[in-house]
Amino acid sequence: MSEAAVLMDRMYRRQRHIYDATRKFYLLGRDATIAELGARPGDGVLEIGCGTGRNLVRIARRFPEARLFGLDVSNEMLASARAAIARARLETRIRVAQGDAASFDAARLFGRPHFERVMISYALSMIPAWREALAEAVDALAPGGSLHIVDFGDCAGLPAPFRAALSRWLAVFDVTPRADLPAELAALARSRDVRCETRSLLRGYAIQAVARKPAG
Repeated sequence: MSEAAVLMDRMYRRQRHIYDATRKFYLLGRDATIAELGARPGDGVLEIGCGTGRNLVRIARRFPEARLFGLDVSNEMLASARAAIARARLETRIRVAQGDAASFDAARLFGRPHFERVMISYALSMIPAWREALAEAVDALAPGGSLHIVDFGDCAGLPAPFRAALSRWLAVFDVTPRADLPAELAALARSRDVRCETRSLLRGYAIQAVARKPAG
């Protein structure tokens, strides 16, 4: 087991049981990002850093003819994801697997190398090798596919005391907002021939980004 997997399992061994109940208050923009996926019938949708499976279940319900896949480095979180998927009776539509976002073999894990939609929700800020994970996500796109990201932003438009308090709180959970995410996406756009868009939410509290791969 990798060092990252050990660390995440240690962090979430107990937290996973209350994760969804507590995070809903500050992991903002997830449902809007899901709505914007626009998955079509038969599309493969991969969530990198799927955690408890909360987003996968919502995606499956919103796009009932899509095929869902989830990747996470933590087996503890995957235990919660599998339980959530079973409760929702979605075992035939959602597959999850353990893997490192910065280096994974989708063909080996899921039987397919590419996906029409890829989503990363509040995970890049927890992945040390986040640039590598971002490149892996872009490379996992099928022609005409899109990568959808939501994560913590720079909070530039919010009061300084709030920014300081949030930074201290996030540090407790080893969360580091990626202020240079737009620049990294711009670099990927040049090297991977994708078109990228970013926008700030709630005065910089969060950032949404989309990277689109040409159809052919």
